[in-house]
Amino acid sequence: MTDDPRPSVLCTAPFAPDIMARLDAAFAVQRLADGLPPDIAATIRGLATNTLHGRLGADLMDRLPALEVIANFGVGYDNIDVTAAAERGIVVTNTPGVLDEEVADLALALLLATVRRLPQAERHLREGKWPQGAFPLSPTLRGRRIGILGLGAIGKAIARRLAGFDVDLAYNGRHRQPGVDLAYYPTAEALAAAVDVLVVVVPGGAATAGMVDGAVLSALGPQGILVNVARGSVVDEPALVAALQSGTILGAGLDVFAHEPHVPPALLALDNVVLLPHIGSASVATRSAMGNLMVDNLVSWFAVGHALTPVAETPQPSVRIR
Repeated sequence: MTDDPRPSVLCTAPFAPDIMARLDAAFAVQRLADGLPPDIAATIRGLATNTLHGRLGADLMDRLPALEVIANFGVGYDNIDVTAAAERGIVVTNTPGVLDEEVADLALALLLATVRRLPQAERHLREGKWPQGAFPLSPTLRGRRIGILGLGAIGKAIARRLAGFDVDLAYNGRHRQPGVDLAYYPTAEALAAAVDVLVVVVPGGAATAGMVDGAVLSALGPQGILVNVARGSVVDEPALVAALQSGTILGAGLDVFAHEPHVPPALLALDNVVLLPHIGSASVATRSAMGNLMVDNLVSWFAVGHALTPVAETPQPSVRIR
């Protein structure tokens, strides 16, 4: 058992040096990679975790009987079993707001790169093919109607950017949003049928798993382009591969995949896709802001009994129960 009077916090993943320095300064930090003997596990009151480093389920929570708060590095938290956390009175936090603009920037860049085939054009130049002939003409964004699947904070940031491109916009979500002057469609398939670009920004998790399936891709049509900056689980990946191979849709821009960091060889072999290694929020400034908010949630919880950005599924008690 440790004699350190500071709250004991377990890190399930490595973080940037400046974030680890803040954690080490405020808490008695344990690292899951170093092992978790029972005497140490019994002291853990906080947990810092990363969306990209595996599932955090009831089995780990049950090994940490004193656990009060789980701070997630990322706005998405489908990596955490929030039902199990709520049942155990554990508050879960995420990092909303600080990455919205960065992910929206990346979504727009990925859309333009996919429509105008920018990586393919660069390869044409780098491989010395330009002297033998010009790169083939690309599709265009002009005249396209763009559907946003999931009009949350990131979806709205994407819509603001696209408004400057003079394109028609529409959206789908769980319900029509008051004050939003965009066409609304009640299902993903209905939205796909009405547009020829579908930008996916819904949260991950069981409720959205496979939402973009073969029927949605068929509705998007042979001039359709799919852009996914949400979670790989939202798209039926085999159906997407089949749609790209058969010409059911024209192309796709993907920043996320079903089994990261592994990408299906069939996708790698296609020339009508742009593939990125999940870099939506991956700028130095934004990742720093995410890490600092993760730490701030832990600091606030242990200082005043309330986290700054708890998720809806694990509401905080009015008075800390532990």
